[in-house]
Amino acid sequence: MIRSKDIIDEYDKRIRIVSKEVTFPLDDKTKKIINDSLEMLRLSQIDEEAEKYNLRPGMGLSLIQLGIAKRIFVICYEVDDGVFENYIVINPKIISQSEEMIYVEEGEGCLSINRPVEGIVPRNARIKVEYYDIDGNKIEKRFREELSVVFQHELDHLNGMLFYDRIDKKNPYKNANKYRPI
Repeated sequence: MIRSKDIIDEYDKRIRIVSKEVTFPLDDKTKKIINDSLEMLRLSQIDEEAEKYNLRPGMGLSLIQLGIAKRIFVICYEVDDGVFENYIVINPKIISQSEEMIYVEEGEGCLSINRPVEGIVPRNARIKVEYYDIDGNKIEKRFREELSVVFQHELDHLNGMLFYDRIDKKNPYKNANKYRPI
């Protein structure tokens, strides 16, 4: 099982590597890492399991956060109490996005950043994306609000970016009045 200690942090140079496109079929090792990542994220969102395994809560994880430079990330989204939707996202591209911008009011977090970071991370409220599933099937999907933020956050990881790179260094709360908090 993947644990918090297996996730590289912001001080590890590998977190800034731009991940490489993936070819299909995926090997069994990569499939296992994908499934283990989803399981870790699910358990991290269940208080008693998170405490039992000493997991920080998270909704998304990019393979680069495990030191693997492949264009793959997973999202485990709690749609209802104890009910989760899993997304396996391979070779993603944003094909359209809303003009409306949003930000996470309490601030974005990241399993690779072990400190509080103040400021607004501007994100598109809605995105239309294209990606492949674990079997190489092409998927086109729309994400909005929270899932849009998570998707953009994880896509940034694949491009060697961290969320705080998007915060204005001189004015961390710049445009707070122009963007919608969620």
